[in-house]
Amino acid sequence: MMGFGTVIASIISVAILLLTFYVCSYGGFYMADLLANSVIEMQENKDEILKTGIKITNIYVDESEVFVSLNNTGSIKIGDYDYIDVIVKYSNTSGTAKTIWIPYQEDTSTSQSRWTVRSISPDLVNPGIFDPGEEMELKILLEDPLKKESVNWIMVTAPNGVKTSGYFNA
Repeated sequence: MMGFGTVIASIISVAILLLTFYVCSYGGFYMADLLANSVIEMQENKDEILKTGIKITNIYVDESEVFVSLNNTGSIKIGDYDYIDVIVKYSNTSGTAKTIWIPYQEDTSTSQSRWTVRSISPDLVNPGIFDPGEEMELKILLEDPLKKESVNWIMVTAPNGVKTSGYFNA
C-alpha cells in the first residue's frame, strides 16, 4: 500500500514536470515569435530597398559649390535628409586628392563642407519631401575650391542604402 508521503512526492514531481514543460514551451514560443518578427522586419526593409530608386541627372560646378540634380525613380518618398549620405572624391586647387563625407546642414553660416536642398520640383504633393517622380537639386559646399579641369566623383546614398554615383568635371 502506498503511503501518504509517496502520493505527495508524486504530486510534487508531476507539478514540477508540468511547470518545466510550461516554461520551456513558453520560452520556445517566445523565441519563435521573436525570430518571425525579425524575419518580417528584414523582409520589409528589403522590400523598401527594392522600391527605392534615385538617379543623378545632372552635375555642375561653380567654384567650391557643386550642384547635383537627383530624380526619384522609385515609389518611396524620401524626407529624412539627415540620413542621406553624400561622399565626394575631388582634387582641390593645390592638386591634393580628397575623399570626404558631406553632412546635411541647413545652417549656411559655417565654412565647413555641407549640403542642403536647393529645390524640389514639382513639389506639389508633400512639400519639402522628395516624392517619386520629383527632381531634387542638392547644393554642396566644399571647404576648398576644385582644381580646374579635374575629374571628380560623387555618391549620394538614401537612408535605406540605395545609392547613385557619377563623375563630373570642375
